[in-house]
Amino acid sequence: MWPYFPHLLNRPVPRYTSYPTAAEFRADVGAADLAAALDGLPAGALVSLYVHIPFCRDICWYCGCNTERANSRRRLETYLAALEREIDAVAARVSGRVRVGRIAFGGGSPNAISPIAFVRLVDRLLTAFSAANAEISVELDPRGLDASWAAVLGKLGVTRASLGVQTLDSGIQQRIGRVQPAESIAQSVALLRGAGVRSLNFDLIYGLPGQTMAALEDSVQAAIAMRPDRVALFGYAHVPDRIARQRRLEAAALPGQQARFDMAQQGHQALLAAGYMAIGFDHFALPEDALAVAMRAGRLRRNFQGFTDDNADALIGLGASSISLFDHLIVQNERASGLYRARLEAGGLAAMQGVRRDAEDRERGLVIGDILCGRPADLTGLPFDGLESRLKPFTDAGLAVLAADRLRLTADALPYARAIAACFDRYRTGAMAGFSAPV
Repeated sequence: MWPYFPHLLNRPVPRYTSYPTAAEFRADVGAADLAAALDGLPAGALVSLYVHIPFCRDICWYCGCNTERANSRRRLETYLAALEREIDAVAARVSGRVRVGRIAFGGGSPNAISPIAFVRLVDRLLTAFSAANAEISVELDPRGLDASWAAVLGKLGVTRASLGVQTLDSGIQQRIGRVQPAESIAQSVALLRGAGVRSLNFDLIYGLPGQTMAALEDSVQAAIAMRPDRVALFGYAHVPDRIARQRRLEAAALPGQQARFDMAQQGHQALLAAGYMAIGFDHFALPEDALAVAMRAGRLRRNFQGFTDDNADALIGLGASSISLFDHLIVQNERASGLYRARLEAGGLAAMQGVRRDAEDRERGLVIGDILCGRPADLTGLPFDGLESRLKPFTDAGLAVLAADRLRLTADALPYARAIAACFDRYRTGAMAGFSAPV
């Protein structure tokens, strides 16, 4: 289906969930910048909240998320106390002036805390931000999802949930430190549907140690049979120099570039054949799902949670390592939960690094967003120095068409979209250490 040009996939590139990327975050951006951005939100601005719970029952060896084991009740309690302090501090600056449209809980695993603690946290957010009508979504670990948790999600009106499925092959589960029988996934789906969750996402991964085309096909087909509304089919990013837990994986058993490309293509074809619509390169949604509707309408956007139909003016991150996104600023909280608590106990905000976005950053970010969201990109106003030469390998291969300050990707370009987007990244002029393969 897709032509394979290995020389165009050799260079690791960012996933571009923001621009500039986290590689550009600096310590001279912090709490004072976040405070000014919050204070500067105009009356009536629509904002979304992201709440990070950096704990899991067990730590999976492949995982690149900021998380630690939930093996201490006191650790969880002190973290949640700090999170409530942050909620109050941020809400004091914006509540009554902005509208909260969405609240997303991620991790880690939000269901690593108790259902009662989750209810208390949601109540604190809804009260502090006057957000009674906000849509609530949550990431979940199926291994810790039971009837009591599903009942709580139903009573709170959670409408979207994402399950970390990754693979349904028991042998590969053993090799990546995440054992969860297919029956537990099916049970989780039944519990969530019964609780009223309208949009359900599965995360799946290709490129895992020992994974074959047949193993991936089996997992994709098993997932399709459970009919999630959305599927995210990610390529595993192996960066053991940066993420120590990944050193437990068998690097010699990782599929090579050609195998990863073939896996991505196979999964793509299987999901399209099952009636899903491609959302960018690695996301899929049923045609009636809001993400697919946004894709068709040209309203698809990209943020730290991947592709989204969220049209908020700003994203406010709460919790350790959370990232807030404003038009002119990206700012991240302390990553370590202990340092995060210390900042809040001292009476300040928890932000510790970030980047200020100038006009050129914002323009480049729009172009990168258009490329990844499948829209023609308007390059008017961007510096063209060297741009045509950077794009030439892709235009020569028939993957992109550059004409009259507009760039259009062809149908064959989908797996190359991130590599093409990197041509517009003014910070990626040298090595790409720390990033992942485009496919």
